[in-house]
Amino acid sequence: MIQSRTYSESLHKLKVFRQEQRKGRFRIVTSSSARVLLTREAGKNDKMSSGLSKLGLQCIELPLIEHSDGPERHLLPAALQSSAYDWVAITSPEAATVFLEAWNEAGKPNVRIAVVGAGTGEILNAAGVVPEFTATKATGTVMGAELPKVPGGNATVLYPSSAKASTDLQNALTENGYTVTRMNTYNTSGVINVEPEVLQQALTADIVTFGSPSAVKAWVQLVGLEVARSRLSVCIGSTSARACDAVGLSNESVLYPESPGIEGWLVKVQEAVHRLQVTA
Repeated sequence: MIQSRTYSESLHKLKVFRQEQRKGRFRIVTSSSARVLLTREAGKNDKMSSGLSKLGLQCIELPLIEHSDGPERHLLPAALQSSAYDWVAITSPEAATVFLEAWNEAGKPNVRIAVVGAGTGEILNAAGVVPEFTATKATGTVMGAELPKVPGGNATVLYPSSAKASTDLQNALTENGYTVTRMNTYNTSGVINVEPEVLQQALTADIVTFGSPSAVKAWVQLVGLEVARSRLSVCIGSTSARACDAVGLSNESVLYPESPGIEGWLVKVQEAVHRLQVTA
């Protein structure tokens, strides 16, 4: 299990990490020499790359994720046209992209949008779709618990999701009194083939960032568990961190923010760099 982030546990993890560092498992770096691998799909690493560059860190990009249409993608435009739902729940940047495609196909119907976090909301806002609800914490459980009822509505939610998404949001919405229609509108899969020179560059990274469980699995399948364990892993949130735990990456070498998002992710990368630095 991923351990909670109490002060005493953090001290314990740092002590264990230092022991592993002295054994040579982790390279000791300065902040300017630390290299960070970005593994989100092509075109989705820009914000993280920009933030890391401002911190003086070197970025390497190796997209480990690919998206394809899910089995129910073709049903989404008609569902949006039906006006049968109080809310449409969007829980990731890719889900926002898929929604916008279907929304345009449907003739841009008037729908009420709820988003899991600000990053997802930004994609919709850029297309002129303004979310009416944003969860206070970017998790499905919090979003489902917080989503308000629409006066005079029928307490229904349309949830266009990844086929691999957990049922956290559905469960929380159900507990909140909603009837949920989930549509698996896209699939997420790991990249299998990587050019040798690209992989060689990726292996120079000291820190590997993960934005999804699929990226975690793809990385371990690509480089093997022993190599994966020799880098610090920094996840966007607890879901990806649990995936690290599931594949055998040590809790002591996995970091993630309490609230998923780019800002917290950057902070945790800085923490990882600090761990790698020589202490006085």
